[in-house]
Amino acid sequence: MSLKSKLNRMKKHISKEENKPVEKPAQHIIEGNIPFLAEWQAFNAVPHYVEKEYIFVRKQRYSLNHQHGLYAFGELFEVKNQWVNSDVRHPLSLKSTEVEELFFFDTETTGLSHGTGTTVFLLGVGKVTSQEVEVTQYLLPSPSAEAALYYSFLQDLEQSKLSVHYNGKSFDWPQVRTRHTLLRNHLPALPSFEHFDLLHPARRLWKHRMESVKLTKVEQDILQVQQREDDIPGFLAPMIYFDYIESKDPKGIFEVMKHNERDILSLITLYIHISKGLLGVETKSQRETFEIAKWYDKLGDQSTAQHFYETITADSVKYSEAQMALAKQYKKQKQWDEAVEIWESLVGEDDEVSLEAGIELAKVYEHQKKDVEKALRYAEASYEKWVQNEAGTDREEDAFQKRIGRLIKKLGRQ
Repeated sequence: MSLKSKLNRMKKHISKEENKPVEKPAQHIIEGNIPFLAEWQAFNAVPHYVEKEYIFVRKQRYSLNHQHGLYAFGELFEVKNQWVNSDVRHPLSLKSTEVEELFFFDTETTGLSHGTGTTVFLLGVGKVTSQEVEVTQYLLPSPSAEAALYYSFLQDLEQSKLSVHYNGKSFDWPQVRTRHTLLRNHLPALPSFEHFDLLHPARRLWKHRMESVKLTKVEQDILQVQQREDDIPGFLAPMIYFDYIESKDPKGIFEVMKHNERDILSLITLYIHISKGLLGVETKSQRETFEIAKWYDKLGDQSTAQHFYETITADSVKYSEAQMALAKQYKKQKQWDEAVEIWESLVGEDDEVSLEAGIELAKVYEHQKKDVEKALRYAEASYEKWVQNEAGTDREEDAFQKRIGRLIKKLGRQ
C-alpha cells in the first residue's frame, strides 16, 4: 500500500479528532539501495521510514554544562526561575511556560519566497530537558518523501507549546504552513504554537551598533560564538541541496546541517542573553540597558522602565537621553520637582535633549509652578537655540511664538 493510501486511511484518526493521539503508521527497515548510507550513518543520521518513503533523522546531544558562546545551556533553567520570581511582565517571559515545552526552530529552504514553489528540505528542532540538549534534524532526501518529513516532524512536537526562532514567525513557520496545506490530506492537523521571534528584540537592542542583525552576525558580535572557518553561508544552502538531489553525495549537505545545528544552539544562547538583560540580571553595555528601558516604556511598564533608566550612569553616551526619558516618567507621575531637577541638569548641554529640556521647563514653570518670569526665560532661551539649529518647522515656530507672547502678556498683568 502506498504512503498516500495508508495515510488517507488514517485520516479519520488524525484529522477529524484533533484531541485524539495520532496513531503512527508502520515503519520498516528497508535500508538497501540508499546511496552513501555508510556516510550518513557516520554522520549520525539514520534513515527513518514512513511506509515505503524515508527521510534522514539526525540527533545530536549536548550536556547542560556545554558552553555555546557566552552561556552554558543549563542557564536556561536559571532564566526560567528568574522569570518566575520576577514581577516583570514581558512578551518574552517564561513565567507560564516550562523549559521542556519550548522548541528552538530553524529551517533550510530552496528559496526565500513564500510561494508553493519553495520547499523546506531541512527542519531543525532543539529541545532542552533537565538532562541535556537534543537537536533533531529532519532531512528531505527526495520530493516524494515530503509527507513523511512532516509526519515525523509533527509527531515529535506533540508536547511542545512555544516555538523560539529567528524571523520564524514571518518566514520559517509560514513555509511549513504552506507545505502542510498542500499535504494536509495526508498529515495530522498543524498545531498552534506561541512564538518567540528573537529577530525583533535583536533589532531593538543592537541595530544601533550593527549594520546587519543576521543571526550569524549576532552570534559573532554579541554572543561570542566561535566561528567555524569552513562554515557554509546560508545563501548557498539551496544550491548545495540541489546538487545533493542530483548526485546523492551528502558531503555538502552535511555542512548545511552543521550550520543549521549551530543556529539552533545559538537560539538557546540568544534567548538566555536577552532574558538576562530584560530581567536586569546582566547586560553587556549601557546602550543595551537604554534600549531595554525604552522597550519597557513602550510596553507601558513605567516602573520597570524607570528602574532601567536610573541605572544608566553619567559616562554613558546615552546618559542625556536616559535622563530625559526618566524625567518624562516623573512628569507622567506628576513628580514635578524630580522632573525639574533633571531638566535643569540637561538644559545647559549642547544637543537636542537640552532644547527639549528647556521647552519642558518653560511649560512646567508656567503651568505647575506659576513662575511666569522663569518660564519666559526658558522659553526665550529655547527659541534662540532652536533658531540656531536651523532645522525647525513652521509649526514649531508658531508654538514658540505663541508661548512667548502668552508669557509676555501674563508678565504685563502682574
